[in-house]
Amino acid sequence: MKYKAICSDIDGTLLNSLRDLSPRLIESVSAFPTDFPIILASSRMPEAMRHLVRDLGKHPQPLVAYNGGYVLSSAGAILEDSSIPLALVSKILDLAKNTEIHISLYQGENWYEEKDDYWSQREIRNTKVECTWMRGIDVLNLWSRGNSGAHKVMCMGDSNELNWLFGELHLEHSADLHLYRSSPTYLEIAPKSISKATGLKKILENEYNFGMDAVIAFGDNYNDMDLLQQVGWGVAVENAKPEVKAVANEITATNKEDGVAIVLEKLTRKP
Repeated sequence: MKYKAICSDIDGTLLNSLRDLSPRLIESVSAFPTDFPIILASSRMPEAMRHLVRDLGKHPQPLVAYNGGYVLSSAGAILEDSSIPLALVSKILDLAKNTEIHISLYQGENWYEEKDDYWSQREIRNTKVECTWMRGIDVLNLWSRGNSGAHKVMCMGDSNELNWLFGELHLEHSADLHLYRSSPTYLEIAPKSISKATGLKKILENEYNFGMDAVIAFGDNYNDMDLLQQVGWGVAVENAKPEVKAVANEITATNKEDGVAIVLEKLTRKP
């Protein structure tokens, strides 16, 4: 086979309309050799990815979490650890304190929530992970003792308020922060220096004897563009953003129509 690894985004790409792995997708993955790498790359935290790897029958696997800010080897070693400085996290919280914007804070294996509301319960339901309930100021105090920051800040709420927050942060911190609108009601914030592509490169350098050109990757949103452009074959699902489809080598069916499985079946089909 020309390709030696698969790298895929999760939400909007790998998961179906039920936000789960379809039986067809699981079967298509099972057709690959047991040691064939299936590397998930997502803005999710690691624990929100591991259960999917297990369901695919591929555990353990390397993980590109937080869009490349926190990268783990198949043995669990940390290969990349890039976070938003504490001062910037504090500024984001200060900007949002007089709004209705919901803020979620992530660092490594930990997810912190201050408010038990629609947004936090939605994330618990979607990711199948439980958070730690803690006030934002207490999270900052905890992180200050370890001289650490956030791998991701997730902002959720009214699109107009998020537009305002995006503008404020972009004006002063566009060189430091990656501001990613995954939907009108979501603003994901990560360090500027990382991406899913940089995360995948770290994994390949540390675990495998092949490069990016031997990987086929799948994605749907803006944070997948760099990845699709740098691998050997980039595939966008039909529901992807127009800009993502424009840089892809191939466009498959939507995530709800098993677009990833369709491509994987072609790869393993005998002549």
